[in-house]
Amino acid sequence: MNPLLVSLAAGVVIGLLYGLLKVRSPAPPAIALVGLLGMLLGGALVHAFSPAEKPATALHQPDVPPVPSLLRKS
Repeated sequence: MNPLLVSLAAGVVIGLLYGLLKVRSPAPPAIALVGLLGMLLGGALVHAFSPAEKPATALHQPDVPPVPSLLRKS
């Protein structure tokens, strides 16, 4: 299942529980949540129109030869 849908479902369940217990949510104000949603949508649009050919990680670099350790004693 899509992690975003699982997260949304978990949030709704917790929100219902908070509502039933009449507990005020510790979540940030709605304006901050709208900003986070905008960030997610913007990132999704970038990836939709220009998918990355290589992962953006320093751990996956098959083209780069390994660097010998400078601390190794011979």
